[in-house]
Amino acid sequence: MSEEFYRIKRLPPYVIAEVNAMRHAARRAGRDVIDLGMGNPDQPPPQHVIDKLCEVAAKPAAHGYSQSKGIPGLRRAQANYYARRFGVELDPEREVVVTMGSKEGLSSMATAITAPGDVVLAPSPTYPIHTFGFIIAGATIRAVPTTPDERYWKALDNAMAFTVPRPTVLVVNYPSNPTAEVVDVAFYQRLVDWARENQVWVLSDLAYSELYFDGKPTPSILQARGAKDVAVEFTSMSKTYSMAGWRMGFAVGNQELIAALTRVKSYLDYGAFTPIQAAACAALNGPQDVVEQNRERYRRRRDVMVESFTRAGWPIPAPAASMFAWAPLPPGFEGMGSLEFSKRLLEHAGVAVAAGVGYGEEGEGFVRIAMVENEQRIRQAARSVKRFLAEHTPAAQPVAFARRAQA
Repeated sequence: MSEEFYRIKRLPPYVIAEVNAMRHAARRAGRDVIDLGMGNPDQPPPQHVIDKLCEVAAKPAAHGYSQSKGIPGLRRAQANYYARRFGVELDPEREVVVTMGSKEGLSSMATAITAPGDVVLAPSPTYPIHTFGFIIAGATIRAVPTTPDERYWKALDNAMAFTVPRPTVLVVNYPSNPTAEVVDVAFYQRLVDWARENQVWVLSDLAYSELYFDGKPTPSILQARGAKDVAVEFTSMSKTYSMAGWRMGFAVGNQELIAALTRVKSYLDYGAFTPIQAAACAALNGPQDVVEQNRERYRRRRDVMVESFTRAGWPIPAPAASMFAWAPLPPGFEGMGSLEFSKRLLEHAGVAVAAGVGYGEEGEGFVRIAMVENEQRIRQAARSVKRFLAEHTPAAQPVAFARRAQA
């Protein structure tokens, strides 16, 4: 009875959880930890959304089982969002399903459409569910680059030419988590044309659709001609409306894929709590000023982070979108590895970041920094980073030790 279960054997230890455990231990010990690791919004949802939750929860009839595919009003609200934001028309009955966050939606889709031995193309580095959702379902993953340059297209063509069996699914995620890279509609059009030619399903994770900067809105893959023939897109209310713990998301697009996801979900759940779905309707249908306010808040934090960390001696590339910066390890730490660096930064500076290796082999040498603390705390983190770099950069250690000896 000691042999590990089949699917558990296919799952390595969750690297991100290792630093999280250290962070929790430090806080239990009374240390002040500036947490830039997990992408957990620090602001509450809009008040009218909370009010709607309370209003509906007060109704005795609201506490029974809900609809697995989502209440009709919420599916209509999501279709209306796509119409006004992207100019994409959706049938709420056949092209929209409500999910318990995009993560659950992606994992349930993997269960719905994957047979053991199928090959799935997924970017590296990428958010773990993009690969492990399919690994749990029995698939084999072939990695393709995350950066959308010509290497990307060459990798796709090579995968189709040299992989047996031929890949059946491609996962894309722009704005990327963790790299924050973005694409335009022309990229999606080329991708849709490629997928139709090669008979590959495309799953697009658009969780950060509204967190874009510099006046450049992120597009949807469904804006490309013919996208509904091959693509489904996942979105989330977690970041747009600061509703992360509410677990509310959507899958929209190709009717065959939506039907498969809906059928699997009907066996797995009874849908999100009805008051939460009603509140999500209020968010999508109500005033949208909170979306712009959130976007502006993250832009200010981005600018403060890039400026203060760079002055501290750690140059941070400015992300074009999302709530993350994807940063190479500071000068002098390149050979340490992202996990070890993250541990030392937490231990000696009280700053938590996410090790890049947790997002795939190609993430080694980077860390993901979440902009989930206010500007004052980000500047405080930069001061701690500056001290850490001065005392713990490998090449600078003899100097640091000499200073201590003199003291």
